[in-house]
Amino acid sequence: MKHVFLINPRAGKGDRAARLQAMAERLAAAHGLEVSCLLTDRPGAAESLARALAETGEPLRLYVCGGDGTLHEAANGIAGYSNAAMTVIPAGTGNDFLKNFGPDAAKFSDAENLWDGPDFPLDLIDCSGRQCLTIACSGIDARIADSVHRYGRLLSGRGSYLLSVAVNFLCKPIGRRWRVELDGEVIEDDFALVSVCNGRYYGGGSMPVPQARMDDGVLETILVKNVPKATFARLFPAYSAGAYRKFPHIARVVTARQVTITACPGEEDIVTCLDGESFRSREVRLGLSDKRVRFFGPAGCSPNATAR
Repeated sequence: MKHVFLINPRAGKGDRAARLQAMAERLAAAHGLEVSCLLTDRPGAAESLARALAETGEPLRLYVCGGDGTLHEAANGIAGYSNAAMTVIPAGTGNDFLKNFGPDAAKFSDAENLWDGPDFPLDLIDCSGRQCLTIACSGIDARIADSVHRYGRLLSGRGSYLLSVAVNFLCKPIGRRWRVELDGEVIEDDFALVSVCNGRYYGGGSMPVPQARMDDGVLETILVKNVPKATFARLFPAYSAGAYRKFPHIARVVTARQVTITACPGEEDIVTCLDGESFRSREVRLGLSDKRVRFFGPAGCSPNATAR
């Protein structure tokens, strides 16, 4: 069994590569394991490295050391390979994926809690060929997240977020006219956002659909209609807390295996965010990738610990 630490030295604040490499060395010495470290050097490198390791066919345990973006890349690299399993050692800023594990999330910071832990399959969301672990969001939330990344080259984390909110929420309309198809049901309307949920957290801790579970073979889609900006600002805290039932005239949750979002004529491209990574397109096709990736973690942990 190979144990490989896949380290993103640019994730989070400061270079943690030396600390993570020392952790890998201690793990190898303590348990006589074959442990190696690989560092990513560019966007997309985690996916390429993970896939190359999985393609060897050798039994593999991959320790993804980074944030949600690095984890997203690695999951796309090993998805569908039965010889490979992955876990995460958090080194990012948000680490929304691990929030699904509740109190056990803290245990993932030490590989000593992980190396011999059980592995279990997780569902993924297939989004036009890309795989997503937690939430695939399209709409105002995705546009804000996309702009944060771009403005981050100029401003600090909070500064880039505030600028993104100002540009996308205050200076532009919230809603976009889309055609949304949910297992054959077709809705054309002005939407603030449409989010397909496999996990429960995104955007630094928002939990739109608290019943979403990562291994039940079900995707939950929340559709939020366009509303005046003041109404959206007033209701967003409830949306983030999973209280969508408080405003049924605006928000609706649907269980669907296949979801297609199409921009209506005259509308700009749809911005979609997958585990924090964004792209633009005229149409987004989303579907269930049932039990697509193997994940391992501390004994007794559950990816549904906070589901309700």
